[in-house]
Amino acid sequence: MPIGFLVNRLVLAIPTLFGVSVVVFVLLRVVPGDPIAMMIPPGAGQEDIDRLRVLYGLDRSIPEQYGIWLGQALTGDFGTSISLRSDVLGLVLQRLPATLELAALALLIAGALATGLAVLGTASRGRWPEAVVDGVTGTVQAIPDFVWGLLFILALGVLMPVLPISGRFDPRIEIDFATGFYLIESLARFDLDTAAMLLRHAILPAVALALPLTAVLARLLKSSLSEAMTQDYVQVAKVRGFGPGRLIVREAMRNALIPTVALSSVQVTFLIGGTVLVERIFSYPGIGNMAIGAVINRDLPLIQGLVLTFAVLFIAINLVADLTYAALNPRVRRG
Repeated sequence: MPIGFLVNRLVLAIPTLFGVSVVVFVLLRVVPGDPIAMMIPPGAGQEDIDRLRVLYGLDRSIPEQYGIWLGQALTGDFGTSISLRSDVLGLVLQRLPATLELAALALLIAGALATGLAVLGTASRGRWPEAVVDGVTGTVQAIPDFVWGLLFILALGVLMPVLPISGRFDPRIEIDFATGFYLIESLARFDLDTAAMLLRHAILPAVALALPLTAVLARLLKSSLSEAMTQDYVQVAKVRGFGPGRLIVREAMRNALIPTVALSSVQVTFLIGGTVLVERIFSYPGIGNMAIGAVINRDLPLIQGLVLTFAVLFIAINLVADLTYAALNPRVRRG
C-alpha cells in the first residue's frame, strides 16, 4: 500500500475527530440535566453551585466552553472528571488496556471459530454438516452479545459456578505490573499462573463479545470460500490430486480472505462498541464500564474523553483493515 494512502487516511482522521468532538460537546450541553446538581451535597447553597459552575466552565456560552476545551485538549488536557475528581486522560489510559485486551481476546476467539466453521461448511457443501453450520451461525448472530453475557452468568456463574463472573482478576491476589496490559505482561514474564487466572476472568465476557462476530465472519468467509472453490486455479489443483482440505486452506483461503477482511472492519467496530454493555454486566474495569458510569453521573468531561477514545479506536480498526486488505491483495499493493 502506498505511503501516500496512509498519510491521507491519517490526515482525514483529524477532521473526523474534530467533527465528533463538536457533535458530542454540543449534544451533552443541550440535553436536559445539570451535572452540577448531581454532585453537590445536600444543603449546598446557591453560592456553592455557582462556584462549581465557574470551576468547570459551565457558566460560559457553549462556543466559549468548546474553544477553551479544544485549546486544552490539543495540549493533552481533557479536563477533570466531575464524578471521579481526576484527570480524564489519566482515567482513560488507566482503563483502556483492559478493554483492548478483552477486545483482542474476543477477536482471536471469533477468528478461530469463524475459520473453523467456514472451512467445515465449505468442505461439506450440500451435506448435513453445512446445514448445521448455517443453522448455528444464524442462531448465534440473532442473539446480542449482552444476552450471551447474561446467559453465561446464569449458566456458568450461578447454576454451575465454574468460572468467575465479575472483575478482571481475583481481588485477593496482589498484582504488580508495570503496564495495564496484565495478560500480555504476564505471558511475557512467563507467569503462567497469573495469566491463567486473568484468562479465567476474561473468557466469559470475551466469548460473549466474540459469538455474534463469529457468526458474521463465518458466513462471509464461507460465502467467499464457496465462490473461490469454483475458480480455475482451484479446479486445476483439484485435477492435480490435491485433497479437499488442501484445496480450501492452501488454494482458496487467501483469495477468500480478501472480501471477508474488506467487510469485517465494521463488524469489529461493533465488537468494540459491545464492550460497553458486556463490561458492565461482568463488572470488567474497562472504558466501556466507565462510559456507563459517566453517562449515569452526567460527567461531561469524562464522556467527551471516552467518546473520542472510541472514535480513535474505530479509525485505527479501519486503518488496520485497509493494511490487511493490501497485504492480501497484490493489486492494491502495486497501485
